[in-house]
Amino acid sequence: MLIDTHCHLDAAEFDDDRDGVIARAASNGVRAIVIPAVACSNFDVVRTLAHSFDGGFYALGIHPICVSQASNSDLHALETQIEQSLDDPRFVGIGEIGLDFFLPELKQPEMVARQQFFYGAQLDLAAKYQLPVILHVRRSQDLILKGLRRRAITGGIAHAFNGSFQQARQFLDLGMALGFGGAMTFARSLQIRRLASTLPDDALVVETDAPDIPPAWLGRPGGPTPRNEPGEVSGIVDVLADLRGVGREDIAQLTTANAMRVLPRLGGRVFHP
Repeated sequence: MLIDTHCHLDAAEFDDDRDGVIARAASNGVRAIVIPAVACSNFDVVRTLAHSFDGGFYALGIHPICVSQASNSDLHALETQIEQSLDDPRFVGIGEIGLDFFLPELKQPEMVARQQFFYGAQLDLAAKYQLPVILHVRRSQDLILKGLRRRAITGGIAHAFNGSFQQARQFLDLGMALGFGGAMTFARSLQIRRLASTLPDDALVVETDAPDIPPAWLGRPGGPTPRNEPGEVSGIVDVLADLRGVGREDIAQLTTANAMRVLPRLGGRVFHP
């Protein structure tokens, strides 16, 4: 049983064949797909999509890339949606939230402040409702950690983790798991592969970030960027098993257990046929 802990299944790239994508994932052993929201405009979309197939789950949050278009009132809307979702077994937490200091436009002082305001406010909601978080941590691990330490967060996932071993240890000490996906499958991704091969078992969950971050086997040198799918998490598990020198089933079991630990609401439905 596999869990894709991060998949933007609502993206327009899947509009023509979304049912087929879900079916292919199931045929590859993926029994749960977590769909994080990115803005108020897709809160209802991800909820409805998660309820449309067995094994669908969702998180609610405002992505750091989207805060430039967000208004402060969106935070009130988010809290209302959270309160309405607390009794929904498909709702797993707050996400995708965080900070992004990779894109040049997001590194401008006013956008740094805006991102930090939205990140802090959403962490406050996670603490208030005792919900885990799904974090966007691109080039921002230290400030992400600083925000977590100031609040009683109940765990979650640092998505697409690419920090240092020291930073990884600090996330683990705060009850988080680290997401590994397509980037790990490239031989040139030396740091990510070192992390994936040496971190403790309880650190690891797998993800695709589909339709983004396609694994190595989907691309062609010089060709267009291919679309990623949640079914590719099966191959990601194979790569992780190879890097750690263990069997595929061992990785499948430990990453599933880790996902259910840091996103506890997964536990009620993951293994339904």
